[in-house]
Amino acid sequence: MTFASGGMIFIGLFLIGGVISGIRQGSKPLAAITGVGAVLALTAGVMWWQ
Repeated sequence: MTFASGGMIFIGLFLIGGVISGIRQGSKPLAAITGVGAVLALTAGVMWWQ
């Protein structure tokens, strides 16, 4: 695991927290935007993991 992949996975997990926060606040656009960012960050982290 490289530093870049670990960083992207950390950012993805951080954004998942943003999704949970957006759902609790009732802000669906916030949850959707952070959800897309989380998926992209986690995908990038897994792709860089090799």
